[in-house]
Amino acid sequence: QVQLVESGGGLVQAGGSLRLSCAASGSIFSINTMGWYRQVPGNQRELVAVITGGGSTNYADSVKGRFAISRDNAKNTVLLQMNSLKPEDTAVYYCNAGGVLLSGLADRHEYWGQGTQVTVSS
Repeated sequence: QVQLVESGGGLVQAGGSLRLSCAASGSIFSINTMGWYRQVPGNQRELVAVITGGGSTNYADSVKGRFAISRDNAKNTVLLQMNSLKPEDTAVYYCNAGGVLLSGLADRHEYWGQGTQVTVSS
């Protein structure tokens, strides 16, 4: 199986920065996409940013220019640098690994981390 372990959440004042990290472990052969989603209670989980193995990125309009996603394919890790944070960025942030191919298997699957709380105070 695959485990995604997140770290880096916390409490920060508006205008501050945080960096989230996520490491995928297990018998992983390859991962198509790694990304971050967030969810506020009562709302649907929404895409924040995603990156492919080739380095192509996609961001939610609300975070463009403030957040940056990066990935280390060799280590199966993904980082989310969050700058100029706003109170509306407050949410639980989830790491996602999509199109994961395990060694010796033929099917690809999707995995989620347990979530990390980000709270931005005004």
